Order: sequence, then C-alpha cells, then structure tokens
Amino acid sequence: MIEFNHFNFNVLDLEKSIAFYKEAIGLSVVREKDSSDGSFKIVYLGDGRTGFNLELTWMRDRKEPYNLGDEEFHLAFKTDDYDAFHKKHEEMGCICYENPSMGIYFINDPDGYWIEIVPVR
Repeated sequence: MIEFNHFNFNVLDLEKSIAFYKEAIGLSVVREKDSSDGSFKIVYLGDGRTGFNLELTWMRDRKEPYNLGDEEFHLAFKTDDYDAFHKKHEEMGCICYENPSMGIYFINDPDGYWIEIVPVR
C-alpha cells in the first residue's frame, strides 16, 4: 500500500504563510521540526480531516523569492461551501485566476504559489 503524505512549498516568511493558510483554507499546524543549527524550520499544516499535510519549509539564509517557473503546478482543495470560500478569498484579495465555465478558481499564497479551489461535485 502507498498513500499521499505531504506536499512541500518553500516560503520566505513562515509566520505570514501559516497565517494565510489558516485564514484562507483553515489549515492548522500539526507538527514542526527545527534544525539543530537554526538554518531551517519545517512546519506541517493539516485540515484535521485527512492525513495529507502541506509542508512549509523556511530557510534562514534565503532572502530572494523562489522562482516558481511558469506556475504550471498547483495544490487543489475541494469544498462543499464554494460560494463562501470564493467570497472570503475575494475579500482577502488573493484570487488570481477564475474559470467560471469549469466552476473553479485559483488563489495565490504569499509566495506566489497557486491553490485551486474546486467545488464538491
């Protein structure tokens, strides 16, 4: 047997990213790992329902934004309260792309990663 465990995003401002994912998606910290020399910190966020985690990695010496290429990759979340999340994300100003014909939209996190929001179908 094999199953999903986590997906990683490297971030510049760990606290800002944790706050964003808490407000925008409702993810909470489930565990943390600090390097012994302080050069990095890893925080795992979870939804409290599945075992899948989003791993946020912060590197102490990293100052420049990460190169996300053409932003062709993304993380997706499904929700049974699509309209409420859309309204919240509009208010947060984080919607970066909408595709009404497909019934989906994307938000940007503080580092520019795309997160797709999909209604339960």
